[in-house]
Amino acid sequence: MTHTRTELVALMQEHGLKPSRALGQNFVVDPNTVRRIARLADVGPGDLVLEIGAGLGSLTLALVETGAEVRAMEIDKYLLGPLTSVVAPYGVPVHHANALNANYDEILGGREAIVVANLPYNVATPLVLHLLEAEPLITRMLVMVQKEVGDRFAAQAGDEAYGAASLRVQYFADARVVGKVGPNVFVPKPNVDSALVSIIRRETLRVDPELVSESALFEVIRTSFAQRRKMLRRSLAGWVTEGVFERADVAETRRPEELTLEEFARLASSR
Repeated sequence: MTHTRTELVALMQEHGLKPSRALGQNFVVDPNTVRRIARLADVGPGDLVLEIGAGLGSLTLALVETGAEVRAMEIDKYLLGPLTSVVAPYGVPVHHANALNANYDEILGGREAIVVANLPYNVATPLVLHLLEAEPLITRMLVMVQKEVGDRFAAQAGDEAYGAASLRVQYFADARVVGKVGPNVFVPKPNVDSALVSIIRRETLRVDPELVSESALFEVIRTSFAQRRKMLRRSLAGWVTEGVFERADVAETRRPEELTLEEFARLASSR
């Protein structure tokens, strides 16, 4: 029951709509792709799913097909009418909200939920980090993002995409790329491939905040990656105290992109 390309284009024309470049809108117009996303999200009866950036409802309808309870969030006021006309017959409420400051407790009714979303490049990283940092009701996510962003979310020490954002995700969750999506399934067609990323919140933080505070840990991470290609003795020159590298058992000749989260924690706690 989800949109074909012809149906979605007709819906846009009916309402006089064009994808917003400012909002980074690229609508999925391939039924197989949205059903694949819903399948990879691993949701079904008994699950509460929040779709962020529901657009014109293509993915929303695929999520409804799983039997999950679905709620939709959309920031674009011009999409609210057509989106509601598509999903309301299936019992999906539409919330007009900015995902970066929405009242999730109110929208979810205090229940835990899974986020499924097709996220534009300019909001993907801050939004995923916001949900991990501030919205504990969101227990896991399946997000479609530009490939380079997805690689960054899931990167491990030594990977080219590894950086401060990778470590921030690791602190709260386990992330992995579970699929790739080409540009031909979108309107308008983007210039890059997309990645599907599974992000599952950990029951406990990866680094015990009683051993090293979150602020201290990410201070050394941010400082290190400000000069990611330099050795730690250079990138951390203004941060270190005498004997830090020895106490942490981390060689000062290593580079930030080589260190695990646990090694950064040892540096932070050894200062």
